[in-house]
Amino acid sequence: MTRTPSSGDSGSSSDRKEERTSSPRQGVTLRRPRFRQWRGLLGTVAAVSLVGATGASLLVWHQYEGIVADLPTVEGLRTYQPPVMSRLYASDDKVIAELADERRVFAPYSAIPDRVKNAFIAAEDQKFWTHKGVDPVAIMRAGLTDLTRGKGRRPIGASTITQQVARIMLLGSNAVSIKRKAQEAFLAMRIEQVLPKEKILEIYLNEIYMGSGAYGIAAAAQTYFNKPLDQLDDAEAAFLGALPKSPTNYNPVRYPDAARGRRNWVLERMAETGAITHDAAKAAEAEPLIPHAFVRPGPAPGSEWFAEEVRRELLERYGQNTTLQGGLEVHTSLDPSLQLAAQNTLRQGLMAYDRAHGGWRGPIKHLSEVTAASSPEDWSAALQAVPVPLGMLDQWRLAVVLDPGKGRIGWLEGAIVRRGAPSQGGTPQTAQILERDLAWTRRFRLLKAGDVVMVEPQAQGDRVALMQIPHVEGAVVTMNAHTGRVMALVGGWSFQISQFDRATQALRQPGSSFKPFVYLQAMEQGISPSQAFDDSPVSYGSWHPNNYEKDFWGPTSLHDALRESRNLVTIRLAAHIGIKNVADLATRIGLVDSMPHVLPAALGAVETTVLKEAGAYATLAAGGRKITPTLIDDVQDRQGKVIWRPEGLSLVSVAAQEAAAQKAAPAGEPDAIFPGGKPDAAPAPAPASSPGAPATSPQTPSLPGVDDQPAVQDDRPRVASEQSAFQITAMLQDVIRRGTGVSAGKGLDMPIAGKTGTSQNFNDAWFAGYTPDLVTVVWIGFDSPQSLGKNETGGAIAGPIWNKVMKTATDGRPKLDFPVPEGLTLVRYDTGRGVAIDAFKPDQIPGVSVSLSNNASSQELTAADTGAENMPDSESDMAAGGAASGSGNAAGGGNSASPAPGTPRPAQEPSGGDIGMGGLY
Repeated sequence: MTRTPSSGDSGSSSDRKEERTSSPRQGVTLRRPRFRQWRGLLGTVAAVSLVGATGASLLVWHQYEGIVADLPTVEGLRTYQPPVMSRLYASDDKVIAELADERRVFAPYSAIPDRVKNAFIAAEDQKFWTHKGVDPVAIMRAGLTDLTRGKGRRPIGASTITQQVARIMLLGSNAVSIKRKAQEAFLAMRIEQVLPKEKILEIYLNEIYMGSGAYGIAAAAQTYFNKPLDQLDDAEAAFLGALPKSPTNYNPVRYPDAARGRRNWVLERMAETGAITHDAAKAAEAEPLIPHAFVRPGPAPGSEWFAEEVRRELLERYGQNTTLQGGLEVHTSLDPSLQLAAQNTLRQGLMAYDRAHGGWRGPIKHLSEVTAASSPEDWSAALQAVPVPLGMLDQWRLAVVLDPGKGRIGWLEGAIVRRGAPSQGGTPQTAQILERDLAWTRRFRLLKAGDVVMVEPQAQGDRVALMQIPHVEGAVVTMNAHTGRVMALVGGWSFQISQFDRATQALRQPGSSFKPFVYLQAMEQGISPSQAFDDSPVSYGSWHPNNYEKDFWGPTSLHDALRESRNLVTIRLAAHIGIKNVADLATRIGLVDSMPHVLPAALGAVETTVLKEAGAYATLAAGGRKITPTLIDDVQDRQGKVIWRPEGLSLVSVAAQEAAAQKAAPAGEPDAIFPGGKPDAAPAPAPASSPGAPATSPQTPSLPGVDDQPAVQDDRPRVASEQSAFQITAMLQDVIRRGTGVSAGKGLDMPIAGKTGTSQNFNDAWFAGYTPDLVTVVWIGFDSPQSLGKNETGGAIAGPIWNKVMKTATDGRPKLDFPVPEGLTLVRYDTGRGVAIDAFKPDQIPGVSVSLSNNASSQELTAADTGAENMPDSESDMAAGGAASGSGNAAGGGNSASPAPGTPRPAQEPSGGDIGMGGLY
């Protein structure tokens, strides 16, 4: 039987353990149990892991906070509106110019063909429709690839389309860093939570840069293939999908092989994803990659001046961001064919003047290496290196003189002429200069072998005309006389040489073309066209005005004085009606911004522009309504909403127009058929039914625009009566028939009214004229004012140009008569210098000149009436003196406004600027 030892027994197990532990001398190694060692080790590892995990979490959290702290919000993408270029359209709805910082054409998702979407998805992000913003597998693959590629090479990208949208739209940085990639990833995940996949893809395809200045796929399709998106085939769509990786390195013009290889790779990926079949991919790969040149609209040939003026107006009204990035659709009044005709006609007139007055100024360059013995290869190589000068017309050619004695020259034909290009190409051609042109050069400077000149090939084939860019400048404006729509605007010889617009920016003296508005003020004061004023010498201090012809007619009717542009009659007339009244009318009508109150101003010693003068003459044609020239018909925003159109004219219902006339329109249905240009305007109340009219049944309401007749409502201010404006028109018609404007009316079989204008010293030559529906103004002069030459009047220089422009403008238009307003009587009578037809108001006696004042002592004008006491001795440099409210006298008497003897005259108002004598003819 086994006995269990007691606790004090030496054979107990505890005693044995203690013995082993306490008996090292016996050579026995004593150890703790193994599980205690592992427990300690695991505890240590757990503690270190916990501390490390906590530290790492804190570090990651800190890094996360640092990354997301500056992240932009993605909410703005909900209302994504890309910067889109604005377009200018001519009156025929053809694009004449594009205004943009970035050339982008927005294409909504629904308008993007599936093949284009599939090409980009296959090339950039095959898992686009399934991932949540980032593609972990692609990131890991790119990381492993980067580790095996070595240092110094750009990392392989793994960005999804959503990440690229985040980078383009929100980060705006292409920096290669881990932080930036992390920011992309976080933003991409946020974007996926906010926007649907379709919207993300739409943003990407419209924002991505595609090279060659094109942003977005629609602009790229135009740039590379000159096609809209819906006309692209698989090969072309695949090429667009190849561009985002590197638009420069895959440029089809510079690197055709690389571009073709990348395109084919995209086609293979499209086949792998099932977007196209493998057979279709192979067929597309076999297609050649041929880009088609796309010429960006802007401006269309000949429209540079017009488009630039429109651009300036848009910048002034909307600012740079909206104008260049707001996607505005701007419909203008430009008539492209008339614009080209006006430009060509003006250039012909400037060349004709330059040929007659300027003389041959010599070659533009001399090539010493070219001689009469030079071979075609030698002179062609030398000529190719000569840049084309700015201002050279497209039909001209650069040529080198080979034999000056015979006038033989050589040029290169068939090349695209690029202004300012370092070299030109083409096929060598030779011809002879016309004999008249050779004689022209001999009078001024002989040609030498090696001279580089500009020539224009003639129809004969073996002859060329010698050309040079004229120094004289000019401007033309043609506009609708009733609406103010500017149909053509030419601001000079060449927009390339100078963008200064002489039609809208050059302030010049109108000369005698200002006189009709002096006479208009006289008509407003009830003076008859047959009223006689004295045409005799007059002096004011040191100012001695005279007629152009240096003769005197004595008592002369206003009709004859305006027809023959008699200065002395105009001065006396202005003094009689008051120069301040003339100044007020000229300002109200828009001809000038301000006008000195001195008599020389009545002869055109003021400053205006060609466009302002066109508007003033249109006011005469429109019966006294103020016509403001406009180049823009309407402006639409990117949604197609009209945000601006000219004020003054609108379409309303006939009923509304009658109600407005009666000023009795109670609240009711809107009367506007079309808005009058003011968005969100409250509709006008409908008119009440007239007495005796059948009541409108409530079951069958009248529908605006359906049951009502449309009518034009004209809210433009009236600056002169219709009767007075027509009286001036009748007199100006005789200017064309037998006055100073005969040259302007040749060959025009229709009613025309117009007036010549020549400023002092023949510095400016004008012709302004109009038919019942068109107005054209022509100006010729030098940029730095100088004489055009003795006897070079507006009728001699500007009149023929006006004639040719108007022949083009009126071609195909119906022949109209100037409408005679009620209350006027047309009378044919003898003015004393021939038979004329004038219009007379009811209280005027046709053909009779009445006494305008009984104060015979006031017939002599003094310097105080004219401001001449403040003028210097020189006629050609007269400072604008003080104001003269104006009192002077006609041949028949004085003005009742003249102060009594001894009465002090009012203080004169200062009017700055220098003025000349004014109109000469």
